[in-house]
Amino acid sequence: MRLGVELVPYISLDRMVEIAKLVEELGYHQLWVCDHYHNRSVFIALSQIALATSRIQLGPGVTNPYLVHPAVTAAAVATLQELSKGRAALGISAGDPFFLLTLGVRHHKPITAVREAVEIARGLWSGEPFDFKGALFTCHQAKLRFTPPDRIPVYVGGRRPRILQLAARIGDGVLINASHPHDLHDARVQIRGSTSSPEFDTVAYLAVSVGSDLDRARRMVRGIVAFIAASAPDDSLEYHGISPDDVEAVRKWLRSGEIQKAREAVSPRMIEAFSVCGSFSDLESRLEEVRKLGFSTAVIGSPIGPDPKAVLERASLLSA
Repeated sequence: MRLGVELVPYISLDRMVEIAKLVEELGYHQLWVCDHYHNRSVFIALSQIALATSRIQLGPGVTNPYLVHPAVTAAAVATLQELSKGRAALGISAGDPFFLLTLGVRHHKPITAVREAVEIARGLWSGEPFDFKGALFTCHQAKLRFTPPDRIPVYVGGRRPRILQLAARIGDGVLINASHPHDLHDARVQIRGSTSSPEFDTVAYLAVSVGSDLDRARRMVRGIVAFIAASAPDDSLEYHGISPDDVEAVRKWLRSGEIQKAREAVSPRMIEAFSVCGSFSDLESRLEEVRKLGFSTAVIGSPIGPDPKAVLERASLLSA
């Protein structure tokens, strides 16, 4: 099983480049940078990382089709492919409805939006004039004035059955936003029944916060868990014994843009269900469980922990 890392660009560009160089030296396979409007620009961050590295695969993990037209994303990823000399990947999903709500953007037809965005990106990457008329997006003889070197793999991110099945049909891989073995197993079942490609990359996209100071690790992971819990499938909430009222309390604060209050509404049970939070041995055990479930890649996602360097160095020893 290969390993990857997710970075969130609320940290400085210099710090992201420093971590990227470290994980490449440690032999990590993938590096994803998440895309939210309130952080540093995902493609500027990825460009900095591309210039500072030479081997690791990198891309937005994930961007969404709502804030810019998919043609703009296609051009950005194609440029990253050129800059990185063939190491780019597109990670895309439907976006977080609570973040989109703060901009007045409607989370409309999410499965259709992702499917059409991928079709448009691949059409433009072909280098030929491209016509497309979908339910949400349109292209009339659209064409990039440059052709990216090599084929760009597409990873579709998500948790729910329909987006996972879409990933299996149209993607080169899937980024499964789950951390608990039960949820990862359920997601794998959806994928296994929808794709027959032996090269399809099933990626467990884990929310990780580990370190010797458990209280600090829990504080760090609360924000990530708030968003994961708010969009978790009902059957997952039921399995983990998380009450609808508790989740609705988190959603209420997210809808109003009060992230700190949403963090405070996160329960210990949510942290246990939707993250890997504890000691390094807890992360080691979880990675072994992910391996046994048949995942080809595991991503150590934000916030990683109070000392990311120590976590990433130790985790790198587990890659086979």
